[in-house]
Amino acid sequence: MKAAAAFRWTIAATVLAAMLASALPFRADAQSEYMRGDRMPYDAFDRLPKTDLDIAGGTIHVAFAPGEITLPKEKLLGWIRMSARAVTAYYGRFPVKSLRLLLVPVDGGRIRGGTTWGYRGAAIRIPLGRDSTEEVLQRDWVMVHEMVHTALPDMPDRYAWLSEGLAVYVEPVARVQAGDLNAREIWQAMMRDMPKGLPQAGDQGLDNTPTWGRRYWGGAIFCLLADIEIRKRTNNRLGLQDAMRGVLGAGGNHEQDWAIERILATADKAIGVDVLTRLHDEMGPRPVTPDLAALWRELGLKRVGEDIEFDDNAPLAAIRKAITAPHA
Repeated sequence: MKAAAAFRWTIAATVLAAMLASALPFRADAQSEYMRGDRMPYDAFDRLPKTDLDIAGGTIHVAFAPGEITLPKEKLLGWIRMSARAVTAYYGRFPVKSLRLLLVPVDGGRIRGGTTWGYRGAAIRIPLGRDSTEEVLQRDWVMVHEMVHTALPDMPDRYAWLSEGLAVYVEPVARVQAGDLNAREIWQAMMRDMPKGLPQAGDQGLDNTPTWGRRYWGGAIFCLLADIEIRKRTNNRLGLQDAMRGVLGAGGNHEQDWAIERILATADKAIGVDVLTRLHDEMGPRPVTPDLAALWRELGLKRVGEDIEFDDNAPLAAIRKAITAPHA
């Protein structure tokens, strides 16, 4: 991995917006050595006790930075297991054989984003509100989002839209497949939030427009379009999930440094169709504005007040169902 890209910040867009809006400071102990320094969180594991969780295909080494947390340790470990189970459901196994996971207590009652590294082995740091409740952990998406990052090779920052967009898209799908969310919730969220990723004035394509909307939701639009096109071209036998399992199966996790062309070509090879490479050629260098309203209709999604209805007779209804169906 290049020195300039030794680690990748992956604070999800909505958390970042909330933090900027509220400007709530962390307590002094949160702004400690456990939240700073290029060698974090790796150095923390040299001096903190660890709890090992065996996950299908790997082990998660959990460490807690000093500080009080209201919930007992077992509840926190259960949250980690639940998140890992969702990621395993999507990828068929846990993406890395060994993951170091550092939880840092901070003020408040929510999860304050996360950071994922790979340059010294896969590692995640999560600032966890010390007053977080079981309900907060049950509804949390941050842990799954960060774990999804471990399943994709590191790339230059101009392609962060792929890593962030993939995490935004895969996280809720994985949680539905694991039984932690229902499909109606995630389609409703996609209809609400994906317009944030559409090109605005002056856009120069996904590769050249590093705004948070394009990075997170523009990347998620790319993933949704790719998933649908793969399923169209394979008679709904395969999807983006199979493509990304192919990347992981070829050794492409976050501990590796791959060019985006290699990632997409490897994904395309796994499914036997060149959807991802072609879509990147189209959307990477120039703005593309898909008709999301028409796409929702074809998928059989209809807004009804604050809720949505499914139309199972819509042209792409079978594809919609297949995207969130459990995968063997």
